Amino acid sequence: MKLSPTLQLAQDLIRRPSVTPDDAGCQDLMMSRLAPLGFEGESMRFGDVDNLWARKGNEGPVLAFAGHTDVVPTGPEKNWSHPPFEAGIHGGYLFGRGAADMKGSLAAFVTACERFVQRHPHHRGSIALLITSDEEGPAHSGTVKVVETLEARGEKMDWCLIGEPSSTHQVGDVIKNGRRGSLHGYLTVHGIQGHVAYPHLAENPVHRAAPALTALAAEQWDQGNEFFPATTFQVTRVEAGTGSNVIPGELLVHFNFRYCTENTAESLQTRVREILDGHGLRYDLQWHLSGEPFLTARGALVEAAQDAIRSVTGRDTELSTSGGTSDGRFIAPTGAQVVELGPLNATIHKIDECVKADDLDTLSEIYEQILVKLLA
Repeated sequence: MKLSPTLQLAQDLIRRPSVTPDDAGCQDLMMSRLAPLGFEGESMRFGDVDNLWARKGNEGPVLAFAGHTDVVPTGPEKNWSHPPFEAGIHGGYLFGRGAADMKGSLAAFVTACERFVQRHPHHRGSIALLITSDEEGPAHSGTVKVVETLEARGEKMDWCLIGEPSSTHQVGDVIKNGRRGSLHGYLTVHGIQGHVAYPHLAENPVHRAAPALTALAAEQWDQGNEFFPATTFQVTRVEAGTGSNVIPGELLVHFNFRYCTENTAESLQTRVREILDGHGLRYDLQWHLSGEPFLTARGALVEAAQDAIRSVTGRDTELSTSGGTSDGRFIAPTGAQVVELGPLNATIHKIDECVKADDLDTLSEIYEQILVKLLA
């Protein structure tokens, strides 16, 4: 069976076991295909993370494809129907860790660029690729560092297409044109440790905090808007106690907000403290902001993506801001329009991760048409 260039490249990428933060040579492989097209590659290594900024052209506008070569661990390989780094095609599906998230998209980026440059050698503007090996991990030394470097030298992206697996039932049926923000809270409620038989000599922080946690869980933080669902609050960890006869002296509670543009990190922090203070708790509270929400409204990039999907597949696409965070949170604040468009997300991070083989060729055609609509 003769495989398309996109499938062959996807297999070559999957066969490199690039578990975060190891790139395992994936970026070099991609660059070996991009250099003959006129791309100039710049390796940016921060700590143990490899990043690639490859660009063809010196003028704007700049359309950048962004993605990651790193993958999550496979879990027990004995549980896979097909070896996770073999990249075999079975029953019309390409199996392997990263097939959907997101080496299939990386391959489609490259082959779309190859065809576009061959057919439009004198295209306007610039094409770029921003590739990291730190998206699935801490994300401290990947895209965020590359963006900081580009910003420091005044190098801007006008449009950025991220190859995250956005599709639900058919390739291209969903585009992510934004993401919710993610805010973590780390709460320690202080009590007085004591013997359970003498509760009057102690203060149980679990009992004291329970009404406040109930209030936080019941609070309506906002009602969402046209593009975002309402902000949600979820407790993710509760820990207290040292033994069955001991009233704990402290209660540890971790929680998370997934929030929309109707709130800010600061407004949520203020409201949480008001509720905790209203219940008379003695507490310490630390925060970690994983990313602010971002939104790319309807405009050139969204319209080009929708038109490309329609021209290749004949279907209309849904705009969505659902799901977790992505590296778009680092790129959108620069002023770039950002969308995420990739294969189906049904098997990402799972045992037997796979993608329909034909979908990668379809995705490559869609990417090429986006290039045509914006830069031809």
